[in-house]
Amino acid sequence: MSGDAEGLGKALAAEHAAVFAYGLIGARTSGTLRSKATRAFDAHRARRDQLRTLITARGGRPAEAEPSYSLPLVPSTPADAVRLAVQIETGMTAAYLELVASDDAALRKYAALAMQEAVARSYAFRPAIGTAFPGMPGTPSPAPSPASPPASPSTPTGG
Repeated sequence: MSGDAEGLGKALAAEHAAVFAYGLIGARTSGTLRSKATRAFDAHRARRDQLRTLITARGGRPAEAEPSYSLPLVPSTPADAVRLAVQIETGMTAAYLELVASDDAALRKYAALAMQEAVARSYAFRPAIGTAFPGMPGTPSPAPSPASPPASPSTPTGG
């Protein structure tokens, strides 16, 4: 069960960071992008609060949010904001990955749903399929399909 406590703590720390990052994204964007960021902010706040409750119910003490978080980039353009949002959601998927191995079926389901939501939010910001198993360390990029054109055109040999 201590593994569950550690996994819950990692997920909570990631949710704290996501709330911070989406607050920044929301403050630096407008229109549809701000609406998406606001929905993501609200979703991460809800998950954060649920995790705090889960940790407390298991006799733990949930960590408080840091006053600030180091981000991979500070968005100054809409493209930067999208890039940061996708990175946040990829990180969230990885943060919940440990919990899907829990012995507790309810916790496994909770973590799997959180991962699914993170992948869906990432896709909403940038509709592209990045990896077959987002969040898994060392996951290679998907191989091109047999119908994909070759990477470079072949040069005909003379004759």
